[in-house]
This record gives sequence, C-alpha cells and structure tokens, in this order.
Amino acid sequence: MNAMPLVLGALAVFALAYRFYFSFITAKVLSLDDSRATPSTLFYDKQNYVPMNKWVLFGHHFAAIAGAGPLVGPVLACQFGYFPGFLWMVLGAVFAGAVHDVVILSASVRHEGKSLALIAKEEIGKVSSGVTASFATFIIIIISLAGLGLVVVNALSHSPWGTFTIASTIPIALLMGVWMFIFRKHKTAEATVIGVVLLTLAVILGKYIPGSPLASWFNFDNRSMTLLLAGYGFFASVLPVWLLLSPRDYLSSIMKLGVIAMLAVGVIIVAPVLKMPAFTPFVYGGGPVIPGVLFPYLFITIACGAISGFHSLISSGTTPKMIMTESHIKPIAVGAMLSEGLVSILALIAAASLLPMDYFMINVPADKLAHFLPMLKSMGFTASELPRLQAEVGENVTGRTGGAVSLAVGMAQIFSSIPGLKSLMSYWYHFAIMFEALFILTTIDAGTRVGRFILQEMLGKAWKPLGRNDWLPANLLSSGVVVCFWGYFIYTGSISTIWPMFGTANQLLATIALTVGTSYLINNGKVMYSWVTIIPLVFVGITTLTAGTMNIIGIYIPQLNTEKTLFQGLINMTLTSMIMLSVLIILKNAAPQWITAIKNNHRQQPA
Repeated sequence: MNAMPLVLGALAVFALAYRFYFSFITAKVLSLDDSRATPSTLFYDKQNYVPMNKWVLFGHHFAAIAGAGPLVGPVLACQFGYFPGFLWMVLGAVFAGAVHDVVILSASVRHEGKSLALIAKEEIGKVSSGVTASFATFIIIIISLAGLGLVVVNALSHSPWGTFTIASTIPIALLMGVWMFIFRKHKTAEATVIGVVLLTLAVILGKYIPGSPLASWFNFDNRSMTLLLAGYGFFASVLPVWLLLSPRDYLSSIMKLGVIAMLAVGVIIVAPVLKMPAFTPFVYGGGPVIPGVLFPYLFITIACGAISGFHSLISSGTTPKMIMTESHIKPIAVGAMLSEGLVSILALIAAASLLPMDYFMINVPADKLAHFLPMLKSMGFTASELPRLQAEVGENVTGRTGGAVSLAVGMAQIFSSIPGLKSLMSYWYHFAIMFEALFILTTIDAGTRVGRFILQEMLGKAWKPLGRNDWLPANLLSSGVVVCFWGYFIYTGSISTIWPMFGTANQLLATIALTVGTSYLINNGKVMYSWVTIIPLVFVGITTLTAGTMNIIGIYIPQLNTEKTLFQGLINMTLTSMIMLSVLIILKNAAPQWITAIKNNHRQQPA
C-alpha cells in the first residue's frame, strides 16, 4: 500500500480535531480565560516562574515531551503490521493523549503550577492520593530518565559528529537566552534566526569532525558520556529556566520539527510503498520483537505517540510555570501532542517501508534470528535488501535491536530516494542517528528539573525550606539527588533490569493523570463533560492494568526461577506491583466522589 493516504488522513483528522474538538474542550470543558492571572505572573521569580513567548514555550514543551517514545515505539509495534499502530496513534492522540495533556496543563495552571501529586491531593481530597501519586511519579521519572539517557549515551558514545552537534546546542542556547531576556528583550525572532543559523552550521561542520584534530575532543566512551550527560542535566535543572532550558529546547524543537517536515516532504515526493502488511500473524503473539499479543502490548509499546504519562509530568512541571496567558494552553498542549502523533506516524511509515525480512533482521538479536527465520519465511517474508542497505550506509545493522537503527535506515532510504540524493545514503543514516539522539536528549533536561520539583515537594514535608524552589541550596541538593539516581542506573548498567517495565509504568501514570483530571473537572462543576477524560481513562486503565498483570505472571515471576534473572525479575515485579497498587488506591479514593457528583447532577437536571 502507498503511504500517502495514511499521511493525508492523519493530517486531516488532526486538523479537524484541533479546530473543533479541542475548541469545544478549551471553551466549554476547561473554560480557559485570559483575564485570569497565570502562575508565571503571580509568582514571577526570574528562576522557574517566567512568562514565556508562546512559540518559545511550545518549543520547550514539545522538546520535553517528545523523547524516545514517538520514534522507537511505533517502529517496534510495526511487527504487528502497520495498520494497528496507525489507527491507535490517530485515535489515541486525539481522544486520549491530547485530552490528557491539555486537562493536566490547565489544572496545573489553575493550581499555581503545582505538580500532579499536589493536584491529586487537593482535588481528590485524601492524603493517600497525594502520597501515592508522589511515589509513583518520582519512581517513573527516574526510570524514564535513566532509560532515555541510556539511549542517548549509546547513540553518542564514540560518535564525534553527533557529540559535537549536540554539545554545540548548549552555548547556542545560552546565547539565545541572554539575547531574548537581557541584551534584546523579547526579540524572539532575532534570537531564532541566530540560533537556526548557528545550529545549521553545527550540523554541517559536525560531519567533518571525525578524522580531524578535534575528533578526540568529542570522542567519549559510555561511562564518560554518562558523566557528561549527568553534569548537563544538573546544570539545566539549577540554572534559571530562561537561560538554558527553554532556549535549548526551543532550538532543539526547531530542528526536530524541521527534520520531521523534511521526512514528510520526502514521503510526499517518494510516496513509499509500505512493504510490511497491514496485519501480521504476530497479532496473536509469539513475535520476535514483542512476544505478547496485540492487546494489550501494542498500547504499552506505542506510548508517546498516542498517550504518555510522562507528558503529565511536564504539563504539571516546567510548562505551567511559564504559560503567559490561558489561551496559550491549547496550541502548546494540544499542538505539541498532535505534532508528536504525526512524528510517530512518520516513524511507523519509515519502518514499514523496509522489506519485512530486513525489518526483522535488524530488530531481532542475531543469536535468535535463526530460530525465527523459518517462521518468517513461511509468512512470505523472503526478499531482502539488507546487504545493499548495509553497504550504502557503511554500517553493519544486523541485530541492532531497539528500533532506533531500523528507523534511521528507513529514514535514510526515503531521503536518498528523493531525486538527486541517491548517493547520500550514508550521510542520511548518520544524520538520522544524530537526530534521534537530539530528539531524546531534550527530555533529560526538562525531566530532571521536573524530578527536582517532585523531590522538593516531598522533602518540603519534612523541612519546609527544602520545598522552596527559590532557595539555591535546596535546588542544588534535590537536583544532585535526582541526577545521581538516574546517572547511577546508566553508569552501572542496572537500567537493563527495570527498562522492560517502563512502558507499562508510563501508561499507568497516564491512568493516574486522567483520574486526577476527571476529579478536577467534576470538582469544577463540569460533571456533564467528565466523559472527556473518563472514556480514555477506562480504556487506558484496563489496558495497562491488564498488561501489568500479564507481565508479572508471564515474565517477572518466571524470572525468579533462574539465578541469572532473579534480581531483574524481583525489581520488575516489585516496581510494577507498587505502581499498579498506587493506581488502584487513587481510583478507590476518587471514584466514590465521581459517583456522588454524577448522581447529584442527574437529580438537578430538569425532568
């Protein structure tokens, strides 16, 4: 099948949803009002609460929420065929993800920019809800930052080109921040031009770093790269948000959206044929990439492209503290989520444009491929172009699991199919790898800052000064603790023991956020509109609780029977169980209030 109908169909659905469905939600359900003062003006402190230009903040928000999920998840889920993932990303992004993001961002803005945990405590009205939400969000953010950081470390280690380009964005962002907020206040357009020109030069010059005298300056092994990444995360968390975090994320989002626009244009010009079938027999389970069945594993594999609990941490973390007016909430929250949905769809198309055999040869470990080859051939997956692709990209990509490499090969194949660019396959492949690292890195800085906010809220209960975001010692201490936690997992390699349960934990956090969002709507007199969050809550909740239970029974408990996997199974089972229990506690506290409010609202309706 040609990819064009999928792209055009998704664009049409997203445009109509943004114009009509979310205009209804922001006007009727959330009642956004520009006459209300926002936290950025009420608590302006030049550090965390800073009114930010709408497009700069959109760039920060999009860069912060768009990590590995929209790139890697759809690629891995492609083993089920292209259509299930496509359908979930279109419907999920509109009716689940964007609703989740806009409701939580609105709730946080109305709650002085507070975190999801504090909103849960205030809206549900029980201490246990706030405590369990704090615990769940902090654990999940450490896991996610460690997992995302590991992807960045693996992508940039011994890669002078990628490291040079990524490192260049830091001084460029500092220059942009000083330009917009000190030297030429509010001259966003000037700072944007400067940033884009310098970033373009960094990308172009980066290609010439390998083999040059400067190569050793940007060539680091995994452990050195981990320490550098941890240092960057620490300073991005501590420095004023306008100086490094926002301008760097804004700059990164320009590159992200620019490359995605290039990919979209490439898809339009090349009109690639999707070689992966719409459905494969692996929808019934037994797949070499994802062992589970389509339901529920598709929905926890494709996270950020449809709905992601991590988004609630940003929507109740850095972004609400910088919203200038409430009318900016829709383009920032909804616009960023639908943009991410489009990114995921294009990633799916890039992966599905590979021959199925090539897709599986890249994404299945080499030692397991022989076991699955007869099965793949029986499905008709016999043709392969992998030797040619490997020669053109200049890399051995067989058995390079995780989705990132197959996406880079797919993107490079589309770009090099554009007339006149055939000879640049190797350049496009390495450019795509660097782009993926940049895409993921921007979640590290914002995520660390959000982790610091959450930790300070918890520490502030023991000693109030530790909860003050404007007290430097508390900022330094909490940022250091958060960085040490996720940095330790990467440095020691321990993240491999907990990463497999991140997909489930992330969607369980989305369930918590939708529960809090429902309570927020009902408590604010929007009982008749509460279906907006209840419908996705029911689907996501059932799906992820089912997935968590299946993982515990089918994966983690069997791991306890083998000494080699005992520790991994114990960690996975314990953390998954605790987060599932957190979801059930919050639902138990919230649901009776909903039922009472719905009954009262029904009685008040005219006969």
